[in-house]
Order: sequence, then C-alpha cells, then structure tokens
Amino acid sequence: MADAPGTLVLIPTEIERRHLAQRPGFDPDAPCELCGFGPVAAAARASALIARHAAAHVILTGIAGTFDPTALPVGTAAVFARVAMHGVGVGTGASFIPAAAIGFPHWPEAQQYDEAIPDELPLDAPVPTAAGQLLTCCVPAASPDEAGHRLDQFPDSVAEDMEGFAVALACRLAGVPLTIARGISNRVGDRRVDRWQVAKALDAASVIVSDLIGRRRANQTK
Repeated sequence: MADAPGTLVLIPTEIERRHLAQRPGFDPDAPCELCGFGPVAAAARASALIARHAAAHVILTGIAGTFDPTALPVGTAAVFARVAMHGVGVGTGASFIPAAAIGFPHWPEAQQYDEAIPDELPLDAPVPTAAGQLLTCCVPAASPDEAGHRLDQFPDSVAEDMEGFAVALACRLAGVPLTIARGISNRVGDRRVDRWQVAKALDAASVIVSDLIGRRRANQTK
C-alpha cells in the first residue's frame, strides 16, 4: 500500500501492525506508525507523529468490538462517522457522567478554535456506508452488563475501541482530518478471546484502508 502524500496511518499495537504488514498491498515502509495502546499513549504519540510527518490526513486502523453483531457483524470492518469518549468524567458503571456533562470539556474554547471540544467529535468518513458512532473507552467492557451501561449512556454508539477519541482530539488540535477504519473482532463485553476473529477483522480493515488511500491518491492527481 504505497502512501498517498500527506497521509499518516496509525495502528495501536505491534500485533495489529504485524498482521496488516503481511496483507497483500500493505507496504510497511509507508508512513505507518504505532500510536500505542489506550487513550493516553495514543493521544501523546499521535500528536508527535502528526508533527513529525507533517500529516495532512490521518487514518487510524486496528480492531474494535461491536455493540450489535447483527448491525455490525464480527469479522467485518467499518469507517465511523464520529467518535465519543467514555471514562473521563465522574463515576463508574451505571453512575458514570461524561466530562462535558459536568462542565469540563476536553479542551476549552480558545481563540484558535471555534468551540470547546466536548465528549464527541466528528470524523472524516469519505464513504457512503459509514457506520455511526465509535465509543472510545479507557478500559474495554468486561461483561454484557457493563456494555449495556455504556450503550445506555451513549445510545448512538455501534462499536467500542480504546484509541479513537484520543487520536481525534490530537488531530482536531492540529487541524488535521481523521478517518477511523476498524475491523470488528468481537462483541463488546465478550472477554473470551478464543471467540474473537482478530485476523478476519484486520483483513477486512486492510481492504478499507487501502481503498481510502487509493481514493485520496486519485483525488490528489486530478
């Protein structure tokens, strides 16, 4: 997968990157970097990598869990229209209150930005079949009950990851569009890893990422 000028691909873990690098057409020598596991590492690393590569566009890929396997089946992949943050705020479980709801946006309104950054950010989703909202969590749901609490609090969410909002925040502050394409490896709350379809999910994500970069390259050469 030769890189389109200005596009930076971010992958959370070495396990995910190693699998994607073996996919036909996926070039590990392109600007394809690890952003780290979880929101803290992902935010810090994404900020540094956007600056280092002077990125004009970022694609985040890897695996995620689905809240509804009927609507978003395990083993498929999707591009998301927006991303929200769970786990930064007050309380846990059913008593959790997001940061913006208690008056603390993730970034305050400032002169260089149009508005404060709340618990949800739009994404660049250049496909007509983009899924809905991706929910980024500090820790993945450990049970179906916990998944249900999160869905009650963020009812528009269709999938769960651990890095999306962090990378989106870094991109927003840098003024760079972000596309998130995640492979669906498991149902949210299912911690039986032997039931997960990681390889199939990453294969599906690889197809989408390759297509996204191909479209961007074609548009730049027009």
